[in-house]
Amino acid sequence: MRIAQMNWMQVEEQARRDDRCVLPLGCVEQHAYLSLATDAILAERVAAEAAEPLGIPVFPVLAYGMTPGFTAFPGTISLRMSTYIALIEDLLEGCYRTGFRRIVLVNGHGGNAPVMTAATEWVARRPDASVKMHNWWAGPRFQEAVKAVDPAASHASWMENFPWTRLEGVAMPDEAKPAFNAAIYQAANPARKREILGDGNFLGVYQRPDSEMLALWEVGVAETRAVMVEDWP
Repeated sequence: MRIAQMNWMQVEEQARRDDRCVLPLGCVEQHAYLSLATDAILAERVAAEAAEPLGIPVFPVLAYGMTPGFTAFPGTISLRMSTYIALIEDLLEGCYRTGFRRIVLVNGHGGNAPVMTAATEWVARRPDASVKMHNWWAGPRFQEAVKAVDPAASHASWMENFPWTRLEGVAMPDEAKPAFNAAIYQAANPARKREILGDGNFLGVYQRPDSEMLALWEVGVAETRAVMVEDWP
């Protein structure tokens, strides 16, 4: 269930029944020919579909994240780490005040990785709480399924090209994107990173059949749902 479709009284009652909730984390950054909000779209959708049969509330996605390397691409918005970590702590406190003690962060953006360190520090101050961070696209089951389809999968490539992340009227290139020099890329400033990447795809073809993508999506949803259920301390 989505928090957006609940009122405060329903949320209060739900937290008394079940102390789990979900907060999706995304980012607004270049994704080549796909939506700038790809990470936010995918994180919120996979979280909502995974949580629905469990009856766990899903908060609206935190759409903005940390992506300083892509700031030379128009439309990319990157929060400073100090801003982002403070925001995460405030969000965790809000969940806690409501009565939620088991919080799942369903993350859709690799640059948000420092969140787990902040969450661990927060849990030390709230010892009756638990936080999991699930990088849904990096889950072992999802990655195994991706590699079985095509090992050349990366940021802004076919792996993120779902019906709900592509844009109407935008055609995808037919060729596969070749790999770039990762060492040079990592050391480069944002403007040089844009030069290296060109359109923004890291590696591989831009699109695969929807039948393959929808099958992969179901793997991601199932794996995300398992995180919400299993292995709580």
